[in-house]
Amino acid sequence: MKTVAKPARRALTEAAPKHPLAGATMSNADMIVQVLADEGVDTIFGYSGGAILPTYDAIFRYNANHPPEDEIRLIVPATEQGAGFMAAGYARSTSKVGVFLVTSGPGATNSVTPIRDCQADSVPVILICGQVPRAAMGTDAFQEAPVFNIMASCAKHVFLVTDETKMEETMRRAFDVARSGRPGPVVIDIPKDVQNATGVFKGSGLLPLRGYQERIDALAETQISAADAEAFFKLLARSERPLLYVGGGVINGEAAPELRAFAERFGIPVVTSLMGIGAIDTTHELSLQMLGMHGMAYANYAVEDSDFLFAIGSRFDDRVAGKVKEFAPGATIAHLDIDASELGKVKHFDWAHVSDAKRGLPQLMKAGEGFKKDFRRWREHVARLKKEHALAYDAASPAIQSEYVLEQLNEITKGEAIVTTGVGQHQMWAAQYIDFKHPRTFLTSGSMGTMGFGLPAAIGAQLANPGTLVIDVDGDGSIRMNLGDLETLTTYDIPVKVLLLNNLGDGMVRQWQDLFYTSRYAGTDKSLHKKDFIKAAEADGFPFARRVTEKKDVRAALEAFCGSKGPAFLEVMTDMRGHVYPMVGPGMGYREMITGKWIPSRAHPKDEPEGGGTPTGYF
Repeated sequence: MKTVAKPARRALTEAAPKHPLAGATMSNADMIVQVLADEGVDTIFGYSGGAILPTYDAIFRYNANHPPEDEIRLIVPATEQGAGFMAAGYARSTSKVGVFLVTSGPGATNSVTPIRDCQADSVPVILICGQVPRAAMGTDAFQEAPVFNIMASCAKHVFLVTDETKMEETMRRAFDVARSGRPGPVVIDIPKDVQNATGVFKGSGLLPLRGYQERIDALAETQISAADAEAFFKLLARSERPLLYVGGGVINGEAAPELRAFAERFGIPVVTSLMGIGAIDTTHELSLQMLGMHGMAYANYAVEDSDFLFAIGSRFDDRVAGKVKEFAPGATIAHLDIDASELGKVKHFDWAHVSDAKRGLPQLMKAGEGFKKDFRRWREHVARLKKEHALAYDAASPAIQSEYVLEQLNEITKGEAIVTTGVGQHQMWAAQYIDFKHPRTFLTSGSMGTMGFGLPAAIGAQLANPGTLVIDVDGDGSIRMNLGDLETLTTYDIPVKVLLLNNLGDGMVRQWQDLFYTSRYAGTDKSLHKKDFIKAAEADGFPFARRVTEKKDVRAALEAFCGSKGPAFLEVMTDMRGHVYPMVGPGMGYREMITGKWIPSRAHPKDEPEGGGTPTGYF
């Protein structure tokens, strides 16, 4: 993950060039906007209201006084939640800090979900929210909410600015906290009278956070000692079946090149978590793609077979580790992570080091320059697993299968599109059937699993990556959550492509109801709902809005959809009985993985070793 950002470190350790506005008297609202500009913010997502109006007015005045190329773009969503997910999509697709701006009370409370979502997935965003004037705080004033109390358990850090002389330094520190160490969301709660107060703009400086800064400085200097490196390579030397388990920390830390170099140098296959998709090209010969609850069967079998598992920027969450004692049961565990609290939190380790992957992996590679061991037999075994337990589905069904739609889309995008998703079956199918050649191209709500994420996240990603094909793969349940942002696309002519896989229900919940609740569909059947999504898209001004009901029409519709100009909406009516497989059920281990009718499962290797000490079935 990221080390401390260079601008922030320079402010502490070097004499920064004097800011051209240093010494000028201005309102705190103007200072807020100026710091945003200094931090490179070119887009703000937000919904206005009384308590934040001074800052909105400052944005207007800033833009009026700057040429178009230097303006800060303001995108107004349908809801504050949408603003948060747009900022998240912007941040996830770029590594820049996303910014959203809302008013007090309900504006702030509507932002809780995206803040928690960003905290859970380590996404750097800044939420600036208005607050009632200081004198009214604690009186249950109109649109007052205890933002600090609510957000403190959801964000990486919360600032309540009650000293108007500390506005500028607080803003700069908020950006530093958001992107340094393990990234995360920072909330700045600013009373209206503090925004209106005036002061002298310094042009530099950070609000002191001594303990935090010392930890970040130490992290930036961390080194893998010779003894620790020797211990790591002794474990690897004893291994015959090593595996890299890669999480979102590799992507957050911009360490995808280092991860690929490490895997190739030592010839070790790679599995990724949902958040780690894109850390290595999914078409790479060493990639086994996603593991876990709905991971590839062959990836999960490789975890079962491994005898050395090196977790990098990953946290053994329940959708991966499941039944912890049975996860990688025969493997020695090594763990590299930027967050010391993750080490040993879920799974016992035999070797661990606290570092971001971009720093730690090259150090290990350098220490292992003389390491020589050929894992060819293991790679050949893994290749057989990939061939024998590949993804498959009911391809002969006359009903349109979601897997088929995404296979066809993948042939068109060739791993080069940015794809966002809602949450549910379509999310898992997208993770399984679409290739991602680059990091930061698969954007999804991983830990929180927030329905409604896909559409606004795609808006943020598209604005951050103009000229790139951005597709929101969504479900009829998820897209309802933030359907109002279809209008945001057409209002600003944002060329996001929205692919709706409509199975007339909350498919993932219905799958659980099929498997574990004897098909009692309480609250999940949408077949009686009246929403006509095509008419909704047309009403919002989509130039391309089509529905596909026949399998023979899927490919041509997808080609027209991806090739269209401007925002596009394509609804494909899919089989409402479809299930996502493989599936490791709740509380189950990989040995109990359900592969369904179409993916071949395997007989489990014997537990007792034979001959040379290798369990039967591995090689």
